[in-house]
Amino acid sequence: MRALLRLPSAYLCLPMLLTCGLTMFVYDLPPGYMEGIVLLMTASGAIMVFDVMAGLRLPSSAAFLAHRYVGTRESFVALAFAAFIIVFCVLDLTLFPIPLIDAPSSYARMEGGRDHVRHISDMCWVLPPIGMLCVRNKWLRTTLVLIGLVFPVLVIDRNRIFAALFSTALVMVFRRDASRPLPWRTVLVLAIVGATVFSVLGVLRSGTLETVALPFSDDYRSMPVGVRWLLLYASAGPYNFASLLAKHYANATFLINQVVPMAGSVATAGTDIPLDASNINVGSEFLPFLLALGPVGAIASMIALYAWLRWSVSRLYPRASLFGLLIFLRMSYVCLMSPFAPQAFTWTNAGFIAVCLLLQALVALLPNRRETATAIGIST
Repeated sequence: MRALLRLPSAYLCLPMLLTCGLTMFVYDLPPGYMEGIVLLMTASGAIMVFDVMAGLRLPSSAAFLAHRYVGTRESFVALAFAAFIIVFCVLDLTLFPIPLIDAPSSYARMEGGRDHVRHISDMCWVLPPIGMLCVRNKWLRTTLVLIGLVFPVLVIDRNRIFAALFSTALVMVFRRDASRPLPWRTVLVLAIVGATVFSVLGVLRSGTLETVALPFSDDYRSMPVGVRWLLLYASAGPYNFASLLAKHYANATFLINQVVPMAGSVATAGTDIPLDASNINVGSEFLPFLLALGPVGAIASMIALYAWLRWSVSRLYPRASLFGLLIFLRMSYVCLMSPFAPQAFTWTNAGFIAVCLLLQALVALLPNRRETATAIGIST
């Protein structure tokens, strides 16, 4: 399992292969839809075969353990970054309605400048890894982890709760000595918590499954509603990809709006896009490329995403620097979520990586000494 976790393509290809398999289980696919599923599975398989042969791997756990984060210039900059994010989390909760408390529908209301605040508070998922890696004081570390996990729940942001749990689990695994077994129990608890929160928030945000008119299989219909929500969202991206490929629908607007800041809305709800169920409007990372450039464009975007992921892995050498690790955590997460929705080829994702690169450059400019304060428990 450790060898698989060190394989870059595992974070991109295995989720796609799994969700394509789930799609075939969840739905009685209409004629012509299987072509899109086969396209995604074939491309994923080919990328993974290449990756196995190419040889690049994530650093070993020994390399992560050898790199000391606490009390370094990196931790000083990272903690300042974390404090900046926390300020915007507080602003998000005090200046605007809290969706979990006030009204579930308010999670999508971004007027009054909330969208600008959310661009910063959305980075709350970095708080757990920064707390785990950069803080020795137990209470401060716990506070950072809790903020990173609780804030997404309060604003009903399932994507951020998954990102926080995913990054937390990976940091735990990467920092585990190779002589000790992987912390599967803790990872399993995190997975169960994430799945439970996802299901509950899914009901709060979208209502019941009775409003979803899709060709579900009998086996799917017989499952508990919480499990059905998970399977629905895991499979909806590949299903919509296959649906629009079968319908030969073309529209470059969605891709333009996604990659060009302020070009327009990326929402598919209320548009003329011929989805089989208008209230299940999620698409895979590669759907906008399919609509704009056809199947060839979709495959090219998969290859480009894999190349970007490999670049993030290469930045972990010769040492697993903190901001290089944050970049990899982000890229591996957007790859993991690529069957669900576009997150990689967006200006916000590029902006986060640019911020990490700038912060890493700032670290290099700081004096080579301890910039930490014993009073807050981050020095040795």
